[in-house]
Amino acid sequence: MPALRTALLQSSGELGDVAANLKILDEAAARAAAAGAGLLLAPELFLTGYAIGADMARLAEPADGPSARAAAAVAVRHGLAVAYGYPERNTEEHGVLHNSVRLVGADGVPLANYRKTHLYGAFENQWFTPGDDGVVQAEVGGLTVGLMICYDVEFPENVRAQALAGTDLLLVPTALMHPAEVVAESVVPVRAFENQLYVAYANRTGPEGDFEFVGLSVLAAPDGTARARAGHGEDLVVGDVDPALLAASRELNPYLRDRRPNLYGPLV
Repeated sequence: MPALRTALLQSSGELGDVAANLKILDEAAARAAAAGAGLLLAPELFLTGYAIGADMARLAEPADGPSARAAAAVAVRHGLAVAYGYPERNTEEHGVLHNSVRLVGADGVPLANYRKTHLYGAFENQWFTPGDDGVVQAEVGGLTVGLMICYDVEFPENVRAQALAGTDLLLVPTALMHPAEVVAESVVPVRAFENQLYVAYANRTGPEGDFEFVGLSVLAAPDGTARARAGHGEDLVVGDVDPALLAASRELNPYLRDRRPNLYGPLV
């Protein structure tokens, strides 16, 4: 099976301007496709911006809303799968919003929608309701792709659940802030190594309201190395998710096979 070239868009886009952010997504998809990518990942809440306050409710859309259709058109136009963060309006529970990521295939068909399960800080808890589905997966390029958002990846049990469910590549749109650079620099590669999967971690960058996003987006491999890494500014980085390396690394590091779940009861 060929490698899945994966592009990570590091950008904060335009605060509160969905149309402008869809244009940025389209331009990034064109660049990613030109580099041979089959998948593009954009950051957390990319379509609207993060620090939009009361506009969160106004700009939130259903999972299949107008912006979802526009993002699907981007995927089709450039022939690659696209995952992006956005505020989701729950159509079944009035007034409920979720911090979500949606994945669409290269043919524009929706593949998965994930609602952030671990909300970070007072801001997110003010606006969002956490999701209850810890493991959400789809298939892209013959790989099992899982979805998380930002703070979710900092809980080891969360990522281990993905690994046990067979995830090969974990997509994590994020909004990592200063002074938590250690998450991008160290925690994410460790998560990839200890769970024997790839982790694509795409961050926002620069000041936004009361927040300072640090960039440092990374594609971490199961051997613990960074196959692509951005700096602190706007960027698009590309790396390969290689099934051959994944298989070899899992054989060399059989953590999942050597587990003793009967000892781990106190965790829950």
